[in-house]
Amino acid sequence: MESEADAGQLLAISDLHITYPENRALVEDMRPTSDEDWLIVAGDIAETVADIRWTLEKLAGRFRKVLWAPGNHELWTHPKDPVTLRGVARYEHLVGLCRELGVVTPEDPYPVWRGPGGPVVVAPLFLLYDYSFLPPGCATKAEGLAYAQSTGVVCNDEYLLHPDPYPSRDAWCRARVAETERRLAELPPDLPVVPVNHYPLHRHPTEVLWYPEFAMWCGTTLTADWHRRFPVAAMVYGHLHIPRTTWHDGVRFEEVSVGYPREWRKRPGPPGRLRRILPMEVETGDRGAAPGVGRGRGSTR
Repeated sequence: MESEADAGQLLAISDLHITYPENRALVEDMRPTSDEDWLIVAGDIAETVADIRWTLEKLAGRFRKVLWAPGNHELWTHPKDPVTLRGVARYEHLVGLCRELGVVTPEDPYPVWRGPGGPVVVAPLFLLYDYSFLPPGCATKAEGLAYAQSTGVVCNDEYLLHPDPYPSRDAWCRARVAETERRLAELPPDLPVVPVNHYPLHRHPTEVLWYPEFAMWCGTTLTADWHRRFPVAAMVYGHLHIPRTTWHDGVRFEEVSVGYPREWRKRPGPPGRLRRILPMEVETGDRGAAPGVGRGRGSTR
């Protein structure tokens, strides 16, 4: 009888942050369970093009298929990166790098996983955020940013993630949402889809943040009903550094991040475990963050 490992698994990881030597070592050790495994990489590999290339080249050489959705760190124009491209030009440069390595991007046709749990469309997305996850008591982006400034919790995107040629990150987000919505609507309505985005498609995963103002850099309300409008089998995301499974309206949301060493050292179990999306892992209850660790993402990154 063919085992699940032999048939392949759809696996996922995000927020590798390989600038940290401990996290780079985790990537060195990542291996598939079979020759048929696919791997989703949901953003925040690193800040430099060289590190992004190193990671994707290594993983693409091991897994049957690798799919990438960009995080905010890949889009930073970092002073330590000799590649000084900004905004759309930087994103397009990374798409070109992925295509050179055979890695699927949000600009490519969405592949269909036909292994256990399939057939399912696996759709890497690039949507950004539009500051619509406002802090309590704030009614506008300006109010939300002013409040965040007053608390000292401001994402480094404000200084490093440039939207060129768009006038703002939220304008870029709206353009990406419109194009992605069109593509998802064109998929066969009877074929389930696994959307992969660096940020969650719904706000509920951000409700456990220690600093709720950080949610402004975590997604957009424009996608709040996508898990109901489209036949979503599971939503895969990262960014929050709170790896766990939640359910909303009967739909599974999987946060698959590794996070920084100071975060994963506090969690039980080995770090860098690839999360199985399909076939679905059988567990009792929701898998939450470790006690004392779950309310992460409380800095200015």
